[in-house]
Amino acid sequence: MRVLVLGAGFGGLELTTRLSDEVGADAEVVLIDRADAFVMGFSKLDVMFGRTIADAVHHRYADIVKPGVTFVQSTIRHIDPVRRRVETDAGRFEGDVMVVALGADLDPAATPGLVEAGIDYYTPAGAFAARDVLDSFDGGRVIVGVTSTPFKCPPAPSETALMMHDFLTERGLRDGSEISLVMPLGNPIPPSPQASEAVLAAFRERGIHWHPNSVVRRLDPQRRVVLLADGEELPFDLFLGVPKHRVPEVVAESGMCVDGWIPVDPLTLQTRFPDVYAVGDVTSVGTPKAGVFSEGQAGVVADQLIARHRNGRSASTYHGTGACYIEFGHESVARVEVTFRSGEPPTGIFEAASPQLLQDKAGFGARRARRWFGTQWVSY
Repeated sequence: MRVLVLGAGFGGLELTTRLSDEVGADAEVVLIDRADAFVMGFSKLDVMFGRTIADAVHHRYADIVKPGVTFVQSTIRHIDPVRRRVETDAGRFEGDVMVVALGADLDPAATPGLVEAGIDYYTPAGAFAARDVLDSFDGGRVIVGVTSTPFKCPPAPSETALMMHDFLTERGLRDGSEISLVMPLGNPIPPSPQASEAVLAAFRERGIHWHPNSVVRRLDPQRRVVLLADGEELPFDLFLGVPKHRVPEVVAESGMCVDGWIPVDPLTLQTRFPDVYAVGDVTSVGTPKAGVFSEGQAGVVADQLIARHRNGRSASTYHGTGACYIEFGHESVARVEVTFRSGEPPTGIFEAASPQLLQDKAGFGARRARRWFGTQWVSY
């Protein structure tokens, strides 16, 4: 069985690891990604706020040495879902099965003025560059702005505002600064009212301004103001932006998308193309765009492919459950577990912030570093 996996994020790494563990060299698995290393999502903020350094959170794909798995670092130029074939800068690759796990790309240019006047901190490169900006920041009006939905890791903008409070406080700059969070959502974490209320309570305690249901239309680089859809203007000295998300261009050109994302069977993650699956942020499966959901979806696909290799059938279906950690500052972390099922309202379980959950979060990263790369996790 030849399995072609496009994208080496949570979904691609979990899928290829499972196949290697269960099938080994009996399957020919090719994992393709344009990057040379993996950076776990929450590590971006750790680097940005000086808790660790960039080199410590890079997990090199070259370190992947697993039976049956070959990693190819290359840019994918064309996807043919009918023939399960891709054209890359490293040549053509084909599979009996293809799994698209390329995630979502960010488009800062979609918001006028963001490139010129703001900072896209939602990519590793952007967050690492923001570290240098913060080093020389003397305080002032800080806006964390979400420019559109959907976006990756819904708790992250709230975490950014709370961590910014600690950052400015530790440097003696908080009294002369303002922090605002602007979001197009009505609550910080809509699937969990408890988590949202805890975040809002933390905002009130720390004097962080909350602007719900607010859409950023553009930034004015000359006047240094954010213009909202309702006509309100917010002045800023530092704008940390969450840009518009979209599927990678090569996916958009593949003919797989409907309304901007790849539709899949919500239980099996199969696309409308035979033997082609899609997992994670690139899909419209109905769960948040976060790595833990992509990982869970990849596990379901792995179950199906392993059963197929053994001439059986898998009863495994996607449960729609995932858990995220939420940084509250003061070395405390909360945890929210949410479940999304088709036709039902989402449900959530919230664990209040505590130092213990900070250790749990470190363990989450450590287990995946060992499992996917055979390396140690470096925590702050």
